[in-house]
Amino acid sequence: MEEQREEIYESGTIGIIPLLTPYKMGKFDLSHRVVLAPQSRLRSYNFTAQPHAILYYSQRTTPGGFLIGEASGISDTAQGYPNTPGIWTKEHVEAWKPIVNAVHEKGGIFFCQLWHAGRVSNYSYQPNGSPPISCTDQPIKSEFHIDGSDGASFPPPHRLTVEEISQVINDFRNAAKNAIEAGFDGVEIHGANGYLVDQFMKDQVNDRTDEYGGSLANRCRFPLQLVEAVADEIGADRVGIRLSPYADYNDSGDSNPEALGFYMAEALNKYNILYCHVIEPRMVTQFEKLATRKSLLPMRNAFRGTFIVAGGYDGEDGNNVISQGGADLVAFGRLFLANPDLPRRFELISTLNKYDRSTFYTFDPVVGYTDYPFLDSNK
Repeated sequence: MEEQREEIYESGTIGIIPLLTPYKMGKFDLSHRVVLAPQSRLRSYNFTAQPHAILYYSQRTTPGGFLIGEASGISDTAQGYPNTPGIWTKEHVEAWKPIVNAVHEKGGIFFCQLWHAGRVSNYSYQPNGSPPISCTDQPIKSEFHIDGSDGASFPPPHRLTVEEISQVINDFRNAAKNAIEAGFDGVEIHGANGYLVDQFMKDQVNDRTDEYGGSLANRCRFPLQLVEAVADEIGADRVGIRLSPYADYNDSGDSNPEALGFYMAEALNKYNILYCHVIEPRMVTQFEKLATRKSLLPMRNAFRGTFIVAGGYDGEDGNNVISQGGADLVAFGRLFLANPDLPRRFELISTLNKYDRSTFYTFDPVVGYTDYPFLDSNK
């Protein structure tokens, strides 16, 4: 890995585009460093991936390209938004198979993001109308909803017992097994954006007094146990995690994000997982890119596997972070959503399609989903 970094940093060759250089991520040979970021699109009706996702993901696949699928619920308690996919039943597994096959047929590498919304949910998404679960019994005070609706206030969640935490870990393990059965090349544990795993890590949320609360080590115990369980189930070389230590999405902030991020980056090395995927400090809100002097370099230097960054990157930013050694790969969300041929556009330094925020979270299977044009209109 160090040899790959030095080759990029020291080449100095005019015309080399760092984002488009090859990279070996564990056993996966990537042809470029442009990653499709996981993005909820709310088009998986009845919490089941749909056939129209075949076109969506295959449009964004290049030979040797790396794609991370949208957040997929790990159990019937995991959902918090309408029409997000699941990966906890055999039906879910079968629904994902043709989508994964389509990506593989075009030579892509495809990971499933394993997700639990935690307290970012309400009674209507929970079995038998039960309260959503969390590390705490304190509700979210804000009323932001991903689909733009006003919605109801978030209810007080159920504080998980130690025994129930063990069951959630087992749910993640089973979901990882299901993802591999569906054909995915690996999984990414969603430990960001104020959802369940992030709720345990952040001291703004976690008010526990047992072994899962209080100290930094205790607050990180749950995510690290998850990583260990999932790695034991499918192999550490198939496991990544996404983190957002600096972000306060869904009322989940931390008093010392630098310490949290560094602790997790170091602790993850014990499990030899494939990658760590981190959201930039500048992305403290979900849609705004803010100026910041804070850096992910301490995390990047602490973590021994592949390091992926995300958060408001454009092509120039992405090339700079690769060439300067700040990351191995860069995940693109909105730009990749609106430009299915994003690597090609970076190669040609072409104009990019502008994304339409109003269609991000609609339920339409075409508009704002698979109708963004390619440079080559025949595709």
